[in-house]
Amino acid sequence: MADTTISVGLEVRSANNPDIVGDLGTEAGYSFGLLQLLRAGVQEEILKPQNMISNAFEPANLQMTENSWAGFIVGEISACEPLDSPDDSTRQKCEALVKQQIQWAAHLGLSSVIFTCPSMDGGLNFPRVVGRALGMLGYTQAWVRITVTKRDTEAWKKWNVLRTLCEHNPKLVVALELGPELPNESFLQQWLAEPVRTVILSTTSFISNKKGFPVLSKAHQSFLRQLMELNVQVVISTECIDEKLNAAGGIAAYQQYIRHIYRTRPELGIVDQFASGYHDYLQSPLQPLMDNLESATYEVFEKDPIKYQEYERATYRALLDRVPDNSDIVTVLMVVGAGRGPLVQRALQAAENAKRKVKLYAVEKNPNAIVTLRARKEEEWGDLVEVVHCDMRYWEAPEKCDILISELLGSFGDNELSPECLDGAQRFLKDSGISIPSSYTAYISPMSSTKLYNEVSSYKDLEHMETPYVVKFRAVHELAEPKAVWRFDHPDRKVVMDLGSPNFNNHNTRYSTQRFQTKTDSMMHGVAGYFESTLYKDVMISIHPKTHSPGMFSWFPIFFPLKSPLYLPANSYVDIHFWRLCDARKVWYEWTAIPVTQDGQTKTCTAIVGAASSIHNIDGRSSWIGL
Repeated sequence: MADTTISVGLEVRSANNPDIVGDLGTEAGYSFGLLQLLRAGVQEEILKPQNMISNAFEPANLQMTENSWAGFIVGEISACEPLDSPDDSTRQKCEALVKQQIQWAAHLGLSSVIFTCPSMDGGLNFPRVVGRALGMLGYTQAWVRITVTKRDTEAWKKWNVLRTLCEHNPKLVVALELGPELPNESFLQQWLAEPVRTVILSTTSFISNKKGFPVLSKAHQSFLRQLMELNVQVVISTECIDEKLNAAGGIAAYQQYIRHIYRTRPELGIVDQFASGYHDYLQSPLQPLMDNLESATYEVFEKDPIKYQEYERATYRALLDRVPDNSDIVTVLMVVGAGRGPLVQRALQAAENAKRKVKLYAVEKNPNAIVTLRARKEEEWGDLVEVVHCDMRYWEAPEKCDILISELLGSFGDNELSPECLDGAQRFLKDSGISIPSSYTAYISPMSSTKLYNEVSSYKDLEHMETPYVVKFRAVHELAEPKAVWRFDHPDRKVVMDLGSPNFNNHNTRYSTQRFQTKTDSMMHGVAGYFESTLYKDVMISIHPKTHSPGMFSWFPIFFPLKSPLYLPANSYVDIHFWRLCDARKVWYEWTAIPVTQDGQTKTCTAIVGAASSIHNIDGRSSWIGL
């Protein structure tokens, strides 16, 4: 793969000064090190009832007394476990001790500090102290060490309580320690939607291969490779360095093995290659009716081989069905929203392959794209194609067509106003005519993504929290299988257009409610949207995760954020309500998610209205698509 580097750190838990970690780590090829800020025994001595805590550390208390290793060391904060002690004196001393360590780490200029999540459950003083520390850290990042083991399935809950009480602060990230045995896949998948900055692997979690070198189990390798796609760092943790650590390769063998795993990840597929740099990057959906697309935008989408291959196949099948062999019938094709002509070219190729005679109209409103269409007519197509510069909704066609072809779909199917455009265009389709596409269906599913939520909330305004975004998902966890919300079919012969009425587009409004059940404890940050489209008969294109057209990259999914994340316990239900609404000038979406409880005996469900997210984007106040 092109990127072959990963940052690997070293933790020697028995180290008593930074030189041990720094010198040993750099010599063995490590990029950074973890080190307790306090010397062993200092915390215990201070916490003795007869001892008082001073306002400043003594040099003998500290492992680092100067900043010579500040660029290499991540400081580990002591006194986390007793922060929820029932003893007032112990608790207060620990708070003061943590505060002094944070101040010292900031003074040294450490890039990160690491807290260890207490093993006890239910204590809220630890989150309070961490929240206070976040306000003191400035640019320093706070890692929270959370251990994931086969027996402890509550790790994610501990993290969720902490980050919720710390108000989803983006400076708070996870240092995920993987035990020798991992929990089942559903518990691991939760972490893919969380801000995992570092993976900690104890040397005891490794096994030796036949040559005596350290390796990980297949389960550890699989999960680690998934996390590596999220740009994590890895820390190798050992109690001490001695000859028993590993006979083959010593401590250096561990970082070499991690880097080997990173280098040997599977090659990216064509979609991920295309999306490189765009994973979890928020993009506003296109508004092709309001805006004229730039040449670079057309060029990106024209590189998609699968979409146009399927359009050509659909047109070929439609021509074969419509016209018998060896016929002199001329089939009239209309490509509406022709852009720079890729569908025109594919339609002509389909006609040549089907050995059918055609006449083609290429209709486009963008005056810049028209220049390209006219040039291609002169140089390539000749009299086979008539180029028309007009909005398809208002064009008065000289004749009706047999096949109407369009590529007006958006990431949610209808979010680039394909229904409205084709309503206007279908009047010049013969009664027996064929529309390609013939239908498209929108799908939704609840999803978790701390990264996307933090990205949207960083704008600190209502508008961005009520705007849908096109996103190539990576750091996400889909909480349930997608379900269909609505469908549009073309042509829709029941439509009667009354263009003078303010309600002329009411037939394109939709409302749907879908209920989803979550398998594990989850934090819902928004709704994922997809589409499936039938071009003609069994020829389809899709970005639905289960039916995604292999290699197609013209569309990424769409993300509808929630202003307030919703906590969903394992095996609970959530109702997602979705509206597609319109007036004379615009189309917009509204959405909300409401948790529900189910009675164990009667199976009746009750909405937990107090925990419901508010209805987003009422009356299109924040985001809309202009007609």
